[in-house]
Order: sequence, then structure tokens, then C-alpha cells
Amino acid sequence: MCNIKQYKEYKLSVIINKKLKHSYLSVTKEGTVKIKTPSNSEQFIHSFIDDKEQWIQKQLRKIENCIELSPIQLHSIESVKNRVAYFAQLMSLHYEQLKFRKMKRRWGSCNSTGVITLNKALFFVEDQLLDYVIVHELAHLQYMNHSKKFHAFVAHYLPKEQEYRKALQEIRLT
Repeated sequence: MCNIKQYKEYKLSVIINKKLKHSYLSVTKEGTVKIKTPSNSEQFIHSFIDDKEQWIQKQLRKIENCIELSPIQLHSIESVKNRVAYFAQLMSLHYEQLKFRKMKRRWGSCNSTGVITLNKALFFVEDQLLDYVIVHELAHLQYMNHSKKFHAFVAHYLPKEQEYRKALQEIRLT
């Protein structure tokens, strides 16, 4: 059962599922507060929201500050492949394969077999942000974690890495 309600300033989507053991909360990119819960008590739902109000407000602020991707494609597959090859050579790293796919939540990934996958949304971001994701994923060939050494390695090639990471977090992936 799913209800759309209003509570305080929030638009709520409440999904009641008796099979759940716990209640779950999320905020959609449209700003709807979504609750999945085994309880159909309105008092419980309001109390749950009140308890999580700081977190909800933080998520809503993030959504407000999101920037849409550029509608104009700035990079081609070939130009991105060339950037990856350039940085791989500069960093003295070897990757096995480069893939592209549409991802909802990540800009890229690198697995332990040396396969790098980049989000197709990168074709629509500025050069320095593209370079950051490429260097970040290549750095995982050296460090398969996000340790201090990993970030120092990335910062060696892109001193403004923290600025770029923050800028990417503000872009809404759809």
C-alpha cells in the first residue's frame, strides 16, 4: 500500500509493507520523503520523520544545490579514450579494458582485474572533472581503496582533486 501525504512541509510517500522488520527513509531527487515501514500508524510515521528531520533537511539541501548536467556533449568516446591513455602513460599504469555505460550513482569504477568503467555522463562534464574521474579510477590500479596514500597519489597528478570531487558531487546524475 502506498500513500502520498503531506506532513509539515514534506511531501511524503509512505509504503506500508508488513513483511519489513525495520523502517527505511529516503529522499527522492524530486524532494519527496519516501518511507517504507511495517507500521501503518500515522503517529509512528510522524514520530519517525521528526526523529530524522535533520537528516531529511540535509538531503533536501543537497538536492537544492544540485546542478544539472550540460545539455551539450563536450567529449566523444574517442577523446575520452585518448585522455585515459594519456593519464595511464603519465602515471605509469596499465589497465586491461575501458568500458562506457550509463550509471545512476557513480562516475566510474575500477575492478581488480584492471577493467575501468566510466559513466557516459562524463561526456557532458568539463575537462578538469573528466580528468579527475580518469585519474581517480586509474589510481585504483595502484591502490584498491580510498586511503590517504590513494588520495595523495591522485593529488600528485591533480592538486585540486578535492575541489573536483566536490564539484562532481553537486552534479545530478539522472
